[in-house]
Amino acid sequence: MSRRPIAVIASRLFAPEVGAGAFRLTAMGTALVRAGFDVSVLTTRPPKQAPSTPDPDGIRVRRWPVLRDGGGNVRGYVQYASYDGPLILRMLFARYDVAVAESPPTTGIAVGLASILRRKKFIYYAADVWTDGVISMGAARPIIAIMRAMERWALRRATRIISVSDGVTERLVTLGADPARVVTVGNGVDTQIFNPDAGVASPGERYFVYTGTMSEWQQPDVFVRAFARVASQHPDISLRFFGQGVVEADLRALADELIPGRVHFGGVVSPAESASWIRGALGSLVSIVPGIGYDFARPTKTYAAAAVGTPVIFAGPDGGATLVREGDLGLAVAFSETAVADAMRRLITEADDGTSERLRPERVAWANENVSSSAVAHRVAGAVSEVLAESGGRLGSGASVAR
Repeated sequence: MSRRPIAVIASRLFAPEVGAGAFRLTAMGTALVRAGFDVSVLTTRPPKQAPSTPDPDGIRVRRWPVLRDGGGNVRGYVQYASYDGPLILRMLFARYDVAVAESPPTTGIAVGLASILRRKKFIYYAADVWTDGVISMGAARPIIAIMRAMERWALRRATRIISVSDGVTERLVTLGADPARVVTVGNGVDTQIFNPDAGVASPGERYFVYTGTMSEWQQPDVFVRAFARVASQHPDISLRFFGQGVVEADLRALADELIPGRVHFGGVVSPAESASWIRGALGSLVSIVPGIGYDFARPTKTYAAAAVGTPVIFAGPDGGATLVREGDLGLAVAFSETAVADAMRRLITEADDGTSERLRPERVAWANENVSSSAVAHRVAGAVSEVLAESGGRLGSGASVAR
């Protein structure tokens, strides 16, 4: 019997960290194990606030100390370098047949260089387009040019490029990716955790909830400002944030200024806790600032809400809005505090008259059919298996190749 092929995943984020990237890669690793691979992950030591959970079954996780910002994130050029620099050496001495590099492009370059030296195949997993992100943050032109060059190098050197949406695929091709090497797999959420049977949080009052990253390109202060317009008419309702991000301190200050005592920040919580809070909410809040390069994005927060059946209020451009409207997942509105406040009032009414609960099964069914992370991971495993086959490798006897 031939040995099982080895796939290595290189990512600065992995379970038990909480976030879309960590969830996505954990599901992918599990799918690769089921497809007949031995899987190892080269990642970082999690921050202190990460939930304490065991490594996924069948996956060998190797962690490296890394610099983090004040919020515990590996975010910023120095932080990225503290992971990507040592990663090249780690890749040179790791055993693998095929490698998968999660964005940013600096990680793609590290994995690409090591794979070229070792004559191995590598796959670049593009969850978004980093050049667009740098532009959206107002970076200087030289920084944008450097990031664009790095991203193009990773895209052109990768044997395959995994894309999470048609919008991301279009942007990748514009940057120079060969369309024939891009596999669009979609994005998803773990429906074993996020489902209508998740325990319902009971804080003693009704609430709207925001979960996940709080960043410049989301500007969730729009929800604080909108809630300030609604709060006086509904003293039994609060606004709750879970997660972290660079604008969290600003959000706290704004909440204290506009509606003291009505906005609560719960920090980073486990996926199960997040599911519970979303399940019990009047609505789940999702935002993307229009016109800064992320108009194509479809945030995972929307999928998580749909999977438990809670309506979404999406404030932002057409990419996320179309998803909400086509799936009847809630309300898609303009990125303005007035529009969001009107949507909050409408969801309060729909909760009171039973509409939200009546639509819950339909939203859950949509999520199970369209955005299950296991289905997405199965498609990724198929792409990895195809790369292995093209390089002359094959899965061991009795293993099933995902297709």
